[in-house]
Amino acid sequence: MVTLNVTGMTCGGCAATVEKLIKREDAGAKVTVDLASGRVEADTGVPAETLIKAIEAAGFGATAG
Repeated sequence: MVTLNVTGMTCGGCAATVEKLIKREDAGAKVTVDLASGRVEADTGVPAETLIKAIEAAGFGATAG
């Protein structure tokens, strides 16, 4: 399980984009995005650093949390 704090998500579309970015790295990942808190949980074996790089490349901020 990877927990991230993502900044810059302002709508449901942003949350869906972050979910898609994670699923690009691991198609079988189970992803939960809480738009209000910016908390993202992903049941994946992909390292947090890889997910953070993908999310940041799309213009969001992300830290392991």
